[in-house]
Amino acid sequence: MPEFTYDLDPVTRITAHAVGEPGRRVFYLQARRDRDLVSLIAEKEQISALSQAVNQLLEDLAEKNPLLSSADDLVLASDMSLEEPLEPKFRIAQMGIGYDAERDMIILVMQGVQEDEGEAAPTARFSANRQQMRAVSEHAAQVVAQGRKICGNCGRPIDPTGHFCPQMN
Repeated sequence: MPEFTYDLDPVTRITAHAVGEPGRRVFYLQARRDRDLVSLIAEKEQISALSQAVNQLLEDLAEKNPLLSSADDLVLASDMSLEEPLEPKFRIAQMGIGYDAERDMIILVMQGVQEDEGEAAPTARFSANRQQMRAVSEHAAQVVAQGRKICGNCGRPIDPTGHFCPQMN
């Protein structure tokens, strides 16, 4: 049995994006390696946390090894849109991030929800270089920020049709 259900090591392309209107968006983490395309459904909070974790990891790497200049990470991909067909393999339940120093690669490991008892939960591993992950991080932060505005009183999202704020009651 393979260690990962989907193993793209290394990816040729990786992105995080959303489809739909704010408040009803579906978030995806998508990677390609040659002809293999893997799309995974994620929560908005997972995409936001991924962006923050990548930024922190890249900062830590630059501090520990000044030879790994963060200027090397500034090569951003121009097209970060999702590729078709958009057929999600699974919904991400857990996500982890790591660094392979020997290959200078950032590793993402995702585990899905276990659908049937007795079957293992699906898993995926995406290995990407620092430049690719910097681009994902920057783009993911932009995608998350395009959502609904947050109420300054209660911290809940404000719908386009209005908002009932319990703090104003």
